[in-house]
Amino acid sequence: MSDTITLKEEPKKVGKPKWLRVKLPTGKKYTQLRGLVDKYDLHTICTSGSCPNMGECWGEGTATFMILGNICTRSCGFCGVKTGRPDQVDWEEPEKVAQSIKIMNIKHAVITSVDRDDLKDGGSIIWAETVQAIRRLNPNTTLETLIPDFQGNHKQIDRIVKVAPEVVSHNMETVRRLTRSVRIQAQYDRSLEVLRYLKDQGINRTKSGIMLGLGETEQEVIETMKDLRDAKVDIVTIGQYLQPSKKHLPVLEFITPEQFKKYEEIGLEMGFRHVESSALVRSSYKAQKHMT
Repeated sequence: MSDTITLKEEPKKVGKPKWLRVKLPTGKKYTQLRGLVDKYDLHTICTSGSCPNMGECWGEGTATFMILGNICTRSCGFCGVKTGRPDQVDWEEPEKVAQSIKIMNIKHAVITSVDRDDLKDGGSIIWAETVQAIRRLNPNTTLETLIPDFQGNHKQIDRIVKVAPEVVSHNMETVRRLTRSVRIQAQYDRSLEVLRYLKDQGINRTKSGIMLGLGETEQEVIETMKDLRDAKVDIVTIGQYLQPSKKHLPVLEFITPEQFKKYEEIGLEMGFRHVESSALVRSSYKAQKHMT
């Protein structure tokens, strides 16, 4: 097997199995949240990332807000978020997000962002201001921040550490061998260093996620989990990669429920506080559970 995956490859199409069926978004809570997102011109990874759980999560009145716009400076082969030249920073965005969380009466909020390598601060100032605005308007709301790698810049990461979210997450996304093909501008060891640095700076709960079906082996998945435990990561999510469009990396394999269960058991034996492992799991899925 090649050490890389390229968009030029045309492997045999793998049929989607029955366990990946998803219910269409419906319900009063979903409609209310859809209206808020549109009214305040907010971005969510639920829509931008084509998350399969959007109907379920929005139906329960929860969502993962994506700050710093909806155009990413990186062009990862797996991600459905647009790539290109981002818009100007909206300095009112922290208040918009905080107000929406208040209106929705969210008890646990997840915030993520696009990569903003075009900004000197990597977007870390808006990140800190968003957390502070949420805390000010929603003092009883707990927070998870799913952050980019900030190119490993400790000064930028320190802005996240200073505002002390209850959970700080940064996704590995895939195994070491496939990182260059899947994440392109990211680095496997840099992501591990970011997670290790967060823990060393006193973040109580750190978290990471990987997706399967891109050609990784079982042993590579286990090695990645070991690397995360060595970096003192507390929570890991493992889900099935789904191809956002024909322009993105192909799905090479659909992982069975039994295999996902095996990874869950292995992860718990390793000492992770929480392991979410199933086909439709995404990094922010059922995130409120990770506060226990």
